[in-house]
Amino acid sequence: MLADRASIHVVGGRGGSGCVSFRREKYVPKGGPDGGDGGDGGSVILVVNPHMRTLLDFQSRTLFRAPAGAHGSGNQRSGRSGEDLRVPVPQGTLVVDEESGETLADLVDPGMEFVAARGGRGGRGNARFATPTRQAPRMAQPGTEGGERRLRLELRLIADVGLVGFPNVGKSTLLSRLSAARPKIADYAFTTLEPHLGLVRVRDEESFVMADLPGLIEGAHQGKGLGHEFLRHIWRTRLLLVLIDSLSEDPAHDLGVLRNELHSYHLDFAHKPMIVVLSRNDLTGGVAVPAAPFPLEGASWGGAISGVTGEGTQALKDQIWSMLTREGQSGPGAEPTNGGRVAGIKE
Repeated sequence: MLADRASIHVVGGRGGSGCVSFRREKYVPKGGPDGGDGGDGGSVILVVNPHMRTLLDFQSRTLFRAPAGAHGSGNQRSGRSGEDLRVPVPQGTLVVDEESGETLADLVDPGMEFVAARGGRGGRGNARFATPTRQAPRMAQPGTEGGERRLRLELRLIADVGLVGFPNVGKSTLLSRLSAARPKIADYAFTTLEPHLGLVRVRDEESFVMADLPGLIEGAHQGKGLGHEFLRHIWRTRLLLVLIDSLSEDPAHDLGVLRNELHSYHLDFAHKPMIVVLSRNDLTGGVAVPAAPFPLEGASWGGAISGVTGEGTQALKDQIWSMLTREGQSGPGAEPTNGGRVAGIKE
């Protein structure tokens, strides 16, 4: 299974303590205070690495502690600050506070950073406490502890188009037809157990990313089947391509079930552009279906297609591109991809 969730413990470095020290030089019997400040502790910073695809690295390592700051010393020498600990995460990582459930950051762009645990402040040395009435202070501040918290990381894939449908309706076959991705294909339910990304080229400099995701079943929004494993990954998609099996006895009912699962998971899915197609049309003898045989309720009709024979796939690809460019100013990563926005895709 795709490693798309992880729990980690982040701890900022402790600040170094200030120093209590006095000048001691020949012919200067009563030198003043010269204790230096402690250095600041390092922070733990999550940084988006576009070359990472999963959260697998966080299965074996869950504690991230930044270095502490060094203590101050005499002659007003400040301690060295601890280096920040920069932790790479994949694009599309959602950072959630495990205790409160609050979403802290949504890391979608390459190089984007989030300070997960800030380092502690270094303490002041006794030289800082000298005053005209207190010329020999024998006090210094200790460094403060760094921030600490437990975080939940959730990976939500970034793709332009998400394939939606019941298990075994031809989603993986269609992705392999339109791109160089090669997801597992077999004639049984839940062949796809993890998302697959494929880069679909429209023309030389124009392309979009399509995601093949685990199939939905009724009750998916409550976690049945692979429901939550699927639904979180279509969160960022800008367009939904819904596949209804051409052999279905009641395609209108199938579409209604799929829509209900999407809307029950989150109301935002009700506003996402959608294309509905009849898939696996090669199994019906390739009968032409010029118009939707059921109500679309605001969705667009994409016709009858076959990922096996390629029937209708070129027209569908052009329709998807047209809708993506028309909707180009909505959602993260507004423009369709050019092949470099998402790591781990098959071209």
